[in-house]
Amino acid sequence: MKVVTQLIIVFGFGLVIPSSLAADFVGSARGTVDRVIDGDTVKMRVAIWLDQEVLISVRVANIDAPELFRPKCDAERQLARRAKAFAETFLTDGEADLRDIERGKYAGRVVARIEVGGLDLGNAMVDAGFAFAGKKGDWCSG
Repeated sequence: MKVVTQLIIVFGFGLVIPSSLAADFVGSARGTVDRVIDGDTVKMRVAIWLDQEVLISVRVANIDAPELFRPKCDAERQLARRAKAFAETFLTDGEADLRDIERGKYAGRVVARIEVGGLDLGNAMVDAGFAFAGKKGDWCSG
């Protein structure tokens, strides 16, 4: 198994800290919605420390929504537009809570449940027919 050590360069001074020393985020966080990318990805500003915030992509946990940017068919593209609009409406207040935050498999992204007023975006997407619970769904077979 190949092990790749990731490094973080701090403040451009050449100070290198192994990412293994970076602590995992524990608990929940409150954030402001910057924009909805698609039905299962949201860009948010999240407070991480006193007067410190990060702009981060949040993948909605436990769902798969249709792909807006690389759809496999026109039906998926159309449903993806509706899924994005649904998520935008759900997040219309502009603030949301992130729960069960985990590192995403892609750099700079986390996976979390997104809640507004105690309601879960992922569950709402599934209930409305705009996402599958769990693994990848097939949006192109009739």
